[in-house]
Amino acid sequence: MSSSISGPRPARTSARAVVAGALLLPLLLAGCSGSSGGNGGNGGKKASGAPSPRTESTAPASPSAAPDAAAYRRWGLDKPLAAPPAPPSAKLTDATKPGAAPKVIRRVPTSDKVVFLTFDDGAEKDPEFVKMAKDLKLPFTMFLTDDIARAGTGYGYFEQLRGEGNRNTINNHTLSHPNLRTLSADAQRREICGQQDVLEKRYGGKPPLFRPPYGNYNDATLAAAGGCGVKALLLWEVTMQINDMRYAEGDKLRPGDIVLAHFRGPSELKGTTMTKMVANMLRSIERQGFTVARLEDYV
Repeated sequence: MSSSISGPRPARTSARAVVAGALLLPLLLAGCSGSSGGNGGNGGKKASGAPSPRTESTAPASPSAAPDAAAYRRWGLDKPLAAPPAPPSAKLTDATKPGAAPKVIRRVPTSDKVVFLTFDDGAEKDPEFVKMAKDLKLPFTMFLTDDIARAGTGYGYFEQLRGEGNRNTINNHTLSHPNLRTLSADAQRREICGQQDVLEKRYGGKPPLFRPPYGNYNDATLAAAGGCGVKALLLWEVTMQINDMRYAEGDKLRPGDIVLAHFRGPSELKGTTMTKMVANMLRSIERQGFTVARLEDYV
């Protein structure tokens, strides 16, 4: 089993309880969180997560002008986030061999005051969020579940969110969002490799990043993921809430935190829109002296 790159483990919660309540608001806001497999889990506590290695979907983003202050004000933010520092010369997955078990990463080891935004599932397809992401030139990573992402307007919505130079990448969150720890090795392989195939057909390459639903995984998950081209299994330390964030450890952000968010709308956010929720999150990130960097530049 690969080692986890992270800070101290947060407390575990019951996987059975998570699965039973996966469609309820508290767990939607907690990011489909639950007990993780062999290498640890989430369960954060409330305080106030081309066929070559560089596929089309993970190509480095093209340089672009920084967003101006007026763009931020349009979305209720006082000023632009600070520009992120130059990324490291080597990524965490650079030495990963084809077919090897993926690295398990819940927090990126860095001293840079940066955090990384990730959005899961694909249920809400708010056109205003496309405008917001474009205006703010916001870097984030998407983990899509096939049967959720293809509903409604489908994958075309997420293609709009990729941004200039494929800044925002589309990665694997299984075909149907099961609790992988309850499945056989073969069933896990179908869920993970099946979504790899779907995304390869759409984008020309298998994505190197994977997030297990609810943060649940075991040795069979790692074997299946590595066998179908995954280089890193991404967990999280922080979850986006309607008005702020929830932390797995302490009551504030730490350098390298991975923030888990979801594509959610007013029906699940007590009337709040996704753009308002993201604005609240960005305001908190800036208030704590951090900025947002592109995950794929580090991983």
